[in-house]
Amino acid sequence: MKKKLFYKHTKSFFILTIFFISFVSIFSINLVSGYENKEKLEFKNLKKRLVLDGFTEKNIEKIFANPKVFFDVTGVSDFFIYSEAKLDYNQFLSKKSLEKAFEYIKKHKVDFKKVEVKYGVDKTIITAILLVETRLGTYLGKRSVINTLSTMAVLSEKKQREKLWDSIKDSKKIERKEFEKKANKKSNWGYTELKALLKYAAREHINPAKIKGSYAGAIGIPQFMPSNCLALAKDGNKDGNITLFNHTDAIYSVANYLKHFGWEPSITRQKQHKILYKYNHSNYYVDTLLKISDSLNK
Repeated sequence: MKKKLFYKHTKSFFILTIFFISFVSIFSINLVSGYENKEKLEFKNLKKRLVLDGFTEKNIEKIFANPKVFFDVTGVSDFFIYSEAKLDYNQFLSKKSLEKAFEYIKKHKVDFKKVEVKYGVDKTIITAILLVETRLGTYLGKRSVINTLSTMAVLSEKKQREKLWDSIKDSKKIERKEFEKKANKKSNWGYTELKALLKYAAREHINPAKIKGSYAGAIGIPQFMPSNCLALAKDGNKDGNITLFNHTDAIYSVANYLKHFGWEPSITRQKQHKILYKYNHSNYYVDTLLKISDSLNK
């Protein structure tokens, strides 16, 4: 009798245990699935759009299935509250900064000699750009470029714009009308740059999820946007890859960029200003570059 009762209780306990494990497993799967779907819903239409524009569905699904790829309002919100006028460009004209620039020119003198002959661009202006952009490659940015550009690309959707708007502190918000106008404009720009990023990553055999950059999606030592990486970046060290995190490639790429827009050894100060303005649409920025170049040429 005791054996029967023991068997009965054991059987009941076993059945309850199996039921509990099954319930927890199903609940966990649904919970995780629901979480993932929620996180990836922002990019649902974006993925379809990319496929329609010629990217393979398999690759797009693989890229966006990466847990490191997600809708990132933190990075993009910086773009909408960023005030360049507050940047202290004078820091790049300090004695310490200029000394580092001189050292950089000396260290890479072979590369600079070659690009001056090939592209007609002075080493001091290239160095000035690299100094201001990334402190000569010592500060490259920590944002996920694909997250930044993908998030920016979907701002054409009202629901995603609302998420971005709500993430910005009231004290830092711009006018709503201005926000809407800027969001729509940046959405188109972000999508174009996202496509360029994916093409560049595929060409150079790089996982796009691993590319880090600025809050605006700029990449590498010269802080090129992906479209410029694709069109104007150069393989300076002839290793078969264009890597803007490599100093030689960065130097050649900046020289090629400036030449592409009309830089020549004998151009006027006004023409120099106009070309440098294409690199960054800021008079503060351009004036600083020219002052650095002047200081390095003394």
